[in-house]
Amino acid sequence: MQTEILIVGQGITGTWLSYYLEKANKSFLVVDNNQPNASSRVAAGLINPVTGRRIVKTWMIDELLAHLVPAYEELGKELGITAITQKNIIDFHPTPQMKIAFDARLKDRADFLSKPEEQEQFRQQFNYEFDYGEISPCYLVNLKEIIPAWRKKLLAKNLLVEKNFSPAGLVIRENSVRWSDGDRQTIEARKIIFCDGITSANNPFFKNLPFALNKGEALIIEAEEIPSTHIYKKTMGLVPLGENLFWTGSNYEWEFVDDKPSEIFRKQTDLLLKNWLKVPFKIVEHVAAIRPANLERRPFVGFHPIHKNIGILNGMGTKGCSLAPYFAKQLAEQITDSKPLLAEADIQRFSGILSR
Repeated sequence: MQTEILIVGQGITGTWLSYYLEKANKSFLVVDNNQPNASSRVAAGLINPVTGRRIVKTWMIDELLAHLVPAYEELGKELGITAITQKNIIDFHPTPQMKIAFDARLKDRADFLSKPEEQEQFRQQFNYEFDYGEISPCYLVNLKEIIPAWRKKLLAKNLLVEKNFSPAGLVIRENSVRWSDGDRQTIEARKIIFCDGITSANNPFFKNLPFALNKGEALIIEAEEIPSTHIYKKTMGLVPLGENLFWTGSNYEWEFVDDKPSEIFRKQTDLLLKNWLKVPFKIVEHVAAIRPANLERRPFVGFHPIHKNIGILNGMGTKGCSLAPYFAKQLAEQITDSKPLLAEADIQRFSGILSR
């Protein structure tokens, strides 16, 4: 089997890269094993324009929003689903210091922050002592439907190989690659691009990149009396999923032994919810995943400085839903039209360590 581009992984980055390559009429194949606890399948899909205790703008958020909102809407139309929805964040201030910090940022960040005059709206559902602000615009990406719907389309066009990718089956040539799946199938391609999340941290070509993998966990709860009109935040997030379900989490665990849900997270989160919520709720699921974050908090995009036909689109951490459409399009345009990548994301910034 022959193709121009072999894509490893069909999380949110592999989905967007294959989408843009298809739009450019480039031939490609995706190899993916449909791992259920991959980070793209566990994430809430939240896009928040501000971040951190200092409430600063997320990197490149203006450029990203201008691109990603119409991109998701177009993808949704193609798949026959609602791919993105605006849902603003009600930010319940957990401490007086956080209230002061938010209020101090109102003038500087009037494009994203506001203080509703009515501060009693959520008293029946939530405990909050220090009022709340609103963050807008925020968006929810419908990962639950996007990834399987795109997968179904790829399968229908014979563009997806449902296999585990083993680097042992990869042969690198000067102007091509050859991969055997361990059975009888062999794929010849001009280029291979790794969109495989945490697996790239052990990839022999990219293991020297400054990955900083971390574990996140979340509970899926059912709470009929909480309105699904907003995302809610007070120490943790509460993200509506539809049908009275909410995603709540997530922690950052830098030292972990596995990717399994932990009892301590469940107990701690259950206690926090009981202190925060005034309404009954029921835990219906507990999920966990390892995120492909990195020390720089900038994505890894582009081709290896020595092996020019081996590329990567990865390292997006918790920002995959906002970064993936933008940088997948950049990488697709570099492949098709030789357009340059944004220097802050291009892995040529690591050419020294990658050339060792």
